[in-house]
Amino acid sequence: MHMEMVLILFSTLIVAQVLLVKWKKHYYKSFQAVTLVGMWLIPLYFNIKLQFWRMLSTWTLFSTLTGFIVYKSTRQPLSLTTPRLVYKWFLLVHKVTYALGIAGYMVVCLTLLGVNLMFRIRPDTAMEVGVTILFYGLYFGVLGRDFAEICADKIASKLGYTSKGGLPSRSLDYNICAVCGLELALQQGHDDDDPLEKTYKLSCGHLFHEFCIRGWCIVGKKQTCPYCKEKVDLKRMFCNPWERPHVLFGQLLDWIRYLVVWQPIIIVVVQIIIYLLGLE
Repeated sequence: MHMEMVLILFSTLIVAQVLLVKWKKHYYKSFQAVTLVGMWLIPLYFNIKLQFWRMLSTWTLFSTLTGFIVYKSTRQPLSLTTPRLVYKWFLLVHKVTYALGIAGYMVVCLTLLGVNLMFRIRPDTAMEVGVTILFYGLYFGVLGRDFAEICADKIASKLGYTSKGGLPSRSLDYNICAVCGLELALQQGHDDDDPLEKTYKLSCGHLFHEFCIRGWCIVGKKQTCPYCKEKVDLKRMFCNPWERPHVLFGQLLDWIRYLVVWQPIIIVVVQIIIYLLGLE
């Protein structure tokens, strides 16, 4: 009986993984929407059930602020200040969750090495603090990136420099940033009293605010030019070794999505199959 239960578990995991990969490949929008709803609501259920009020308060605050940002990005007509507001918020979320993830991981590692004893902190207390901080960083990091991707698509489509078919619906002027739609402060005719914002030119030749294109690539999970859809070389763009971990952190968050959303669902499906077959 136990062997049959193990076989059912492994078979369900394999089939579910294949179906998820196919779903994500052919119907990415619906996969993203369902996953985001699961990421948002499944932890909420456990927080209420287990009475984790601190986590619930943080979740409520994050949901309120992010909901306002999403609301602003979906308004028509789009305010000129909205794109920068959206990218500033999600870039802040990305940096804070990245710092929390690193801090939580360091606390866990130092606890395993016994450093907590030097400060007379109990191992279970130190480990609980480290795991909690690490979970906060990873969980809200995933939510922030998913909401940022949705907002990036909404803003880009409203600006008119991208469309569902991938082709721009209007031409891009040389002094306009296709991410935020604002004018680039180029060197010529620049007022010395106004600080010059850095720009970045992609390999395709299109010019953007450095702040905007970094937010587009790192936070919005886009690896193509916002205008012509040419592939962006992230290694060339982030040549500083201290900046590359931000890209790796984003890739790590993609794996967390599977563990939080789909793993519990798969386990529930396995339990239902075992119950129907009378193998309990």
